[in-house]
Amino acid sequence: MSDRPVHDDPAPLPPEPPQEGECCEDGCGEACVWAHYNEARAEYARTLAEWQARHVREPAG
Repeated sequence: MSDRPVHDDPAPLPPEPPQEGECCEDGCGEACVWAHYNEARAEYARTLAEWQARHVREPAG
């Protein structure tokens, strides 16, 4: 566990979805903005889970 203060470890921000018109609707596969967005969402989920694990509070009592 890190000894960093909480204020030095902000929560990760979710990726922004592609804007309307960014997708060419041409089925470009891995180069598709939606494919990149889905990869970014998966990475966000991983980093958020790691961040949450670092910020688990002990139960009061």
